[in-house]
Amino acid sequence: MAKTIKIIGIGAGDPSHVTLQAVEALNTVDVFFLMEKGPSKDELLALRREVCRRYIRPERAYRFAEGTTPERDRGAADYLAAVDELNDRKGAAVERLIAEEMADGECAGYLAWGDPALYDSTIRIVRSIAESGRHDLVWEVIPGVSSLQALTARHRVTLNSIGRPVLITTGRRLAADGFPAGTDSVAVMLDAENSFLAFRDDPSVEIYWGAYVGAANEILIAGRVGEVADEIVRRRAEARAANGWIMDSYLLRRTGQA
Repeated sequence: MAKTIKIIGIGAGDPSHVTLQAVEALNTVDVFFLMEKGPSKDELLALRREVCRRYIRPERAYRFAEGTTPERDRGAADYLAAVDELNDRKGAAVERLIAEEMADGECAGYLAWGDPALYDSTIRIVRSIAESGRHDLVWEVIPGVSSLQALTARHRVTLNSIGRPVLITTGRRLAADGFPAGTDSVAVMLDAENSFLAFRDDPSVEIYWGAYVGAANEILIAGRVGEVADEIVRRRAEARAANGWIMDSYLLRRTGQA
């Protein structure tokens, strides 16, 4: 009998982000995979447990199985090769849980931060395991509220301006390519180097930045890059030092267009 994997998006930090579809999926799961990233990420595991406590019916039995998420080699010269190698190791950790923590016919839930289709490797990893043929698997994806949706909602702005495209990219690409041509809205994720600083002398660029969006320790800052860049850098460093980790994203927008 096949094993079932449900990749469930749980939102960007507020348990209220969980959708009705996700609640229905939570109540079909026998075992939840919790991928540990070290003591500094305990808050992320606690949120996942809270989601289960809040939304799973009291009579529904479920359990947790913990695995270890490996870290990427951040000093590697070849970034894409390092990511591929990391995902291979992540896949091995998930496959161990499938083999050792699930019985035939059971359903496992993987609670993905934000939306699993946006800057998350879980879909690729589970697809690779399913296509390997080593396990009899069926799997599905339940969408969630992404960090960018939560960010723009908290700032009360739209992701794009009227009739204009938006680009979603990384800090690494923004630093390499600059502000892309053909759009006035750039959503940036995974920026450890504060790449927005390149635009601090451009008065036409505004930034909408947020960290821990939706959580109790949420931080929001908005304004022209040149006016708020130093504050963002300072608050970001303080938050990382205090919590041991940070999740942040931002929207850059060139002004002067509708």
